[in-house]
Amino acid sequence: MKLGYFTMPLHPPSRNYVETLKEDREAIILADKLGYTEAFVGEHVTDLAETITCCLTFIASLIHDTKQIKLGTGTVNLPNNHPAAVAAQVSMVDNMLEGRFYFGISPGGLLSDAEIFGNLGNDRTAMFVEAIDHILAIWAGEAPYNRTGKFWNFSTQKTTMKDIGQGSIVKPYQRPHPPIFVTVVAPFSKGVVAAAERGWLPISANFLQPPWVASHWPMYKQGRENAKQTAKSSDWRVARSIFVADDDKTAKEYAKGENSPYRFYYKQLMTKLIANGRPELFKQDRAMPDAAVTLDYVTDSLVLCGTVNSVVDQILKFRDKVGDFGTLLYPGHDWVDARLAKRSMELMAEKVMPAVNAALGGEKAAE
Repeated sequence: MKLGYFTMPLHPPSRNYVETLKEDREAIILADKLGYTEAFVGEHVTDLAETITCCLTFIASLIHDTKQIKLGTGTVNLPNNHPAAVAAQVSMVDNMLEGRFYFGISPGGLLSDAEIFGNLGNDRTAMFVEAIDHILAIWAGEAPYNRTGKFWNFSTQKTTMKDIGQGSIVKPYQRPHPPIFVTVVAPFSKGVVAAAERGWLPISANFLQPPWVASHWPMYKQGRENAKQTAKSSDWRVARSIFVADDDKTAKEYAKGENSPYRFYYKQLMTKLIANGRPELFKQDRAMPDAAVTLDYVTDSLVLCGTVNSVVDQILKFRDKVGDFGTLLYPGHDWVDARLAKRSMELMAEKVMPAVNAALGGEKAAE
């Protein structure tokens, strides 16, 4: 099992913006030094807590300060952007990274972003599909472009001068394009079936209870079978909120105490998702009453915390519930205590994952 990193990110709005941007960069630079294999970065425009407004711009700031880690958009919210602009910007970043890039895409889940961009009442799933179809067509084709759709029409037919390059959009470094990822949230997601049919790769969100995470693999497998391809568990990424410390008391206080950045994180998510009519994401059973979805319940059930040995056991138990997957994504949380936050990332890379993989190796040997 590989270890990756995922950050939305999510900070208290009272914090200094310059400092949180530096902190978000420092976390990924540290992940690179520690051997994390990949890092995905989210984006939102209208949120003072989730403050990376363009994940491509943020990733570009890390190109020369990282060496081996693959950097991914987690995600570009396609309905909020013009497909031609995304195609050109992704191509440039992929070339700057010389292929050390993953392209994560989504319809976007923040309603205030949808409102400000004028698509709150639109079918954003349809916009998402049309946008990626335009982007892939641009990468596969040549100028002059002439694309029509329900949401976007664009052309360079009147102005293309191929002999000097005018009217053409640059190609990605990776051909035919960078690997495409989608974040899976809904239980028994039909979207992941469609994604798998197109060869896209799934990331199961960290705020889902194990039964809903487990529901994603059969749907992904079905989609790959529909495409007459074999599903590989190594392609499945699963995110989980984790905090590791040198002693159990510190771990529990930092991860679940009153001033915990993990409690802040889940309070923010609960407020947004429950307001959007999605309390079931936090439930272990759909029959569970909404009133039972409290912050204490969500934090206790979704955050893995403790010493190295304890976290190893919790990860293995979680894997037993959801099935085999290829990469565990460690989500970034606000650094209430930078020393403890960095130490947790270090322990994950240097102690926890080697022990998890040793246990999994023994498990396979016994089969």
